[in-house]
Formats: sequence, structure tokens, C-alpha cells
Amino acid sequence: MFSKIRKFFGPKKLSEGNKIVVNCEKLETRVALLEHGSLEEYTVERCNDDNIVGSIFKGIVRNIEPGLNAMFVDIGLEKNAFLHFWDAIPEALDSGLEEIQRGGKPNQGGGQQKGGGQQKGGGKGKGGKGKGGRIQSKDIPNLYPVGSEVLVQVTKGPIGTKGPRITTNISLPGRYMVLMPRNDQLGISRKIEDPKERARLRKIMGEKLTIPEKMGVILRTVSAGQKVRYFVRDLAILLDEWDEVEEEAANCKAPACVFREPDLIERTVRDFLTDEIDEVLCDDEEAANRMKDLIGIISRRSKKRIQYFPTQTPIFEKLGIQRQIDDAFYRQVWLPSGGYLVIDETEAMIAVDVNTGRAKSQDKMILQTNIEAAEEVARQLRLRNIGGLIVVDFIDMRSRRDQMAVYKVMRERLRADKAKTQALQISQLGLMEMTRQRLHESLNITVNEPCHYCQGRGMVKSAESMSVELQRRLNGVLARENAPNELIVIVHPDVMERLRTHDGELFVELERRHNARLTFRSDASYYREQVVVADAKTQKEIRD
Repeated sequence: MFSKIRKFFGPKKLSEGNKIVVNCEKLETRVALLEHGSLEEYTVERCNDDNIVGSIFKGIVRNIEPGLNAMFVDIGLEKNAFLHFWDAIPEALDSGLEEIQRGGKPNQGGGQQKGGGQQKGGGKGKGGKGKGGRIQSKDIPNLYPVGSEVLVQVTKGPIGTKGPRITTNISLPGRYMVLMPRNDQLGISRKIEDPKERARLRKIMGEKLTIPEKMGVILRTVSAGQKVRYFVRDLAILLDEWDEVEEEAANCKAPACVFREPDLIERTVRDFLTDEIDEVLCDDEEAANRMKDLIGIISRRSKKRIQYFPTQTPIFEKLGIQRQIDDAFYRQVWLPSGGYLVIDETEAMIAVDVNTGRAKSQDKMILQTNIEAAEEVARQLRLRNIGGLIVVDFIDMRSRRDQMAVYKVMRERLRADKAKTQALQISQLGLMEMTRQRLHESLNITVNEPCHYCQGRGMVKSAESMSVELQRRLNGVLARENAPNELIVIVHPDVMERLRTHDGELFVELERRHNARLTFRSDASYYREQVVVADAKTQKEIRD
């Protein structure tokens, strides 16, 4: 008994339980999610970042592209937002949700066909509907003609050269539920597996919650086991929030933002501070008190889990988190068995290669390495916030049973991912194809920028290659009409060493051929591929 009391009240080790660690600094806020000491998710928000995912805008339709089945909407940003026709149709619940009838019973039809909701407002144009009163994609240009105003929500932020993606299927997430003010469907997350709990939640939705007509609610996974009063309070907050959105939209001139997605501190309280989190450590007292106030509105008991953690040493370094963050940027990730992953991120696809490394090439060892790889890949996707198309090249396995074992591990680990994911079984070539919802730029792109020296290639030309290119360039310069016969060439010390030890005679021959004089200098401040050729008399640089 006393050991249990000491365990409950005593300080918890970093390797015990699930923790959220918040680091607040002048330029950025960082949030780390730890599961038994392992960094699973890492989010960075900088003071000058404009996170628009989840924000609601009153936009103007600028042009319609029938060939793309899409329209472009001006929401006040540099680039027009992309609205696919399917995202302008009342949306059916996805396969991760069980649709509930208003009476609190499961919908036997499943509700998986798109286009099955009521008509939504927001456009000034009038148009017909498909059979049965359902809006179809062909109706969208008439519902939202060029110049009409439309209320939309950003589902994907600008990535690379692409503008944001938007939808008319607006949703407001709360702590325990998501309000869909323009879709009358009710749903429960399928991640809640207990039949008795699902029956209880269905009864609550049908009898205890007063959900306005033509509005829908989805109960999130965190709602399992919660009391009715929490749902009533959460619904009231969301309805008030929607009233403010409608009032703002009615009084502002498009394009304009009518609802701004909360900052990282508030999103952490809303989305991550669940019953599975044992402790929240924050190094900023003001932010810690703010988190307590936010969670206190819903659950006063949860306030005790939020702790102000004063420390002179940066909190991420003191708790050993910074080392794990640094590892997230390495191309190579080691596995416990001695194998390793190689992760290459491109604009179109993420390639992950699994290698045996120090592991012995035996069937059992190969299976063990692949299982570890599946677990680590799922973790790395969350940690690096990688999205899009992903291909994992596992070590070849002869047994189909082994392949299915690896696939099941991957599926199980992906269940913890809040982003939507889909994984296919391992193909005959040993490849697993996956997709992961991409809402923001990846962690790599958020924190880093392309190398000024190699232009993001990750490679620089060898000294030998630079010597070859320099000979070619000098030959071209000296062959010009009225070319100067005295040149100064400034290069990186590595290139200078190559010229001195290997290629000196080639440049002497170049001087004889053009009756010129070449003077070489090295500059340690230059990068390998940087070369300056100048007229020795005027000191002016000669450009190609």
C-alpha cells in the first residue's frame, strides 16, 4: 500500500508513462510527446508562423476549372486556395467513424456514399441538384459561380509551390467532440472498441445531447468513459464558437478570416492532453497557468497533471529530449537489432530502405529486423511529420506469414497516429506502399532550408570535377575575341591542392595555347564549387 502511495505522489521518471513537455521561448514554442521516454511526436510553432490549417475564411470564387473538377478561391492569401468539387459536396463520414441515427441507433446503411447531406449555403448562385435532391459534382459550378462568396475551412496548408486546400465541410474540434455545423450526421470514432461503451455513447448522443437540427457531431476517441456533463459543456462551447463565426462572416467583407485556429499551446490542451497523458511539464509559468485555465473549463481534475518546471538548463536538454530531436534529422536511423533505416524525402514521395546492417542474414533475424523497422517507420512518420506517398523497402522475406506479421505490426503502430494513414500489404517485390495525411510541411522543411552550397542536393562536386570544369571555362574565356591575356583565378583550397598536385601541366598547356598568363589563388571562405575568374589588370570579374 505504502509503495503505491509513494509511486503516486513521488516524482515520475522520464521513462515512465506518457508525458508532454512544453518549451516556450521568445521566437518559438516546442511541444514533445513522450511515450515511456521515447519521443513520438514533436511540433514547432514560431512566432512569425501563420498556421492556417483549421481556420475558416470567407472567400470569393475567382475561377472554375472543369477539367480539374475544381475551383480556385481567393481567401486573402498570396495564392488562391484549391477547392475540389468533392470538397464542396456534403461529406459522408469516413470509414473510421460509425454513423449514428438521431435516435441514437447505428445507421445500418453505413452512410459511406458521398453527396448524401443537405444543401449548404455560402454561394450566391442557384443551381439544380441531382436525383433525390442530392448535390452532385456537376452542380457545383452553378452553386458557386465565379464571383460568389463561400465560407470555407483550410484542410491543408501551403506546401512548396502549392496553395492551401479548402473545403466547405466545416468542422470545429472540441475536447471530446467535433461539431459539424453544416452536416447533420452523427458519428462515433471506431477506435472506441468496447461494445458497451459504444452503446452508452450512442444513448448519450440520442437522449442526453441537444444537437441543433442540420448540425452534426462526432465523438472523438478521448470521449470514451467520460461523463455526460463533459459532453454537454463541450457542445455548448462549440455552439457558441460557431455563433461567433457566423456573426463575423455576416459582418465582414470577403476575402477575410472569420475564425483563426488556436495556437500550439491551446491545440496541445485540446488534442493531446487526454487521460493517457500522465504529466505535462512546461518551463514557462505563464504558459503553464494558461494551460490549467484552458483544461479547467472541461476537467478540473486534469489541472493537477500540468506542472511548471523551472530550470536553468533548457528543459529539452535537461530531460534528454534534444538528442532525440537531433536524431530525427539524420538520414540513417539505427534499429536495436543492428539494422538501420535510410529515409529520403522528395517532393513527390518518401522512400524508406530497410537494411540488415550488423544483423545476421537469417530468417528469424530478418523478421526481427523488419518488425523493428515497421515500428520505427511508424514512429518516424509521426516524429518528422512526413506525409504523402510513402514506400518502404523491407528486407526480402520468403514466408508470407512473416510478411503478414510485419504488416500487422505496422497497422497496429499506425493506430496511434492522429493523421489519417493507409497501408497496403507487402508486395511481391518486398515493398509496402503507404499514404499519410499531409496537413503541414514536414519537420525537415519547417526547420531547415536548402543548402546554399549544394542547392539542396546533399552533394558537392569533387575537386577533380571542379578542375575539369575550370579548364573548360578558362578555355572558353581565353578564346573570346579581345579576351584579356592575364587572368586571376580564385578557388577553394581543396581545388587549389588538386591543381597543384595533379593538373598543373594542363593549365601550363592552356597558357601556351592562348599566349596567356594565369595566376591562381585560394580562399578558405569559398565553398568547393565557387570559382572567380577576373581580369588581372582591371580586377573586374569575368562572368559567363
